[in-house]
Amino acid sequence: MSQDARTTETQPQPPRGGSVPSWLRVKIRKGQLSQNTRRLLGRHGVATVCEQARCPNIGECYGCGTATFLIMGTICTRDCRFCAIASGQPQPLDAQEPERVAAAAAELGLDFVVVTSVTRDDLPDGGAAHFAQTIQAIRWRLPDAGVEVLTPDFRGDESAVATVLAAGPTVFNHNVETVRRLQAEVRPQADYDRSLRVLATAHEMAPELPIKSGLIVGFGETSEEIRATMADLAGAGISILTIGQYLQPTRRHWPVSRYIPPEEFELYQHWGQEAGIAQTISGPFVRSSYHAAEAARAVLAK
Repeated sequence: MSQDARTTETQPQPPRGGSVPSWLRVKIRKGQLSQNTRRLLGRHGVATVCEQARCPNIGECYGCGTATFLIMGTICTRDCRFCAIASGQPQPLDAQEPERVAAAAAELGLDFVVVTSVTRDDLPDGGAAHFAQTIQAIRWRLPDAGVEVLTPDFRGDESAVATVLAAGPTVFNHNVETVRRLQAEVRPQADYDRSLRVLATAHEMAPELPIKSGLIVGFGETSEEIRATMADLAGAGISILTIGQYLQPTRRHWPVSRYIPPEEFELYQHWGQEAGIAQTISGPFVRSSYHAAEAARAVLAK
């Protein structure tokens, strides 16, 4: 395994009293990073959540010449207990970053661009204007491309949500991450109801736009809590939901309570349909941007 692969892959940790199942071991070890994609991203000076969050799909995505861009730096002002991204005091915003992201997306030849960010509670608008500028820069470079944004909660600021929506994304995404009971422990600076309000606000402001959210499972939630969260998300107006397995980035992060078998992820898709969610993408390695273009197109086609 190359040095690059070692530093960016998530190495799964055994859950309490258990072992890592075979379906996760095989996936984690499969594939090499595309050096061409890494060099291209490095040349443009852009970051990806694929690397910063140690996504298990990085080899697959980089190997296909795609990536999920991470804007506003690589230091988050929050310290969620499941996330591999570093927390602390971030640097000032880089005014040239939106253009660099757009240039990288254009050179990669993307027809669907996914952009996310660290949370920037230090900024008055939470970085909403920077998101808007990034969308606009991508639109200028790639006028026919879809653009999905995965935003923080902007501390519940509706004007920040409006700023992002005014720039014309194809999909607006904000992750609730886990069930209500575990929010305070897993993501202590966030708030479950605030996240639901952000999604509901986006749906009310742009009712024709696909609204998306994501859940990570394996923190210790129950099946009943997952179904209740799906119902809450459907009530907030989402049309796309992603559900994936939590993989503990390091020993200091929240421990894995359980590795969910693939057949249970198939059941989640059925529950999503019952809840009225148009597209539920569910599986051990599903992440927010996993097959994002296909999900968006399926919803928009309806």
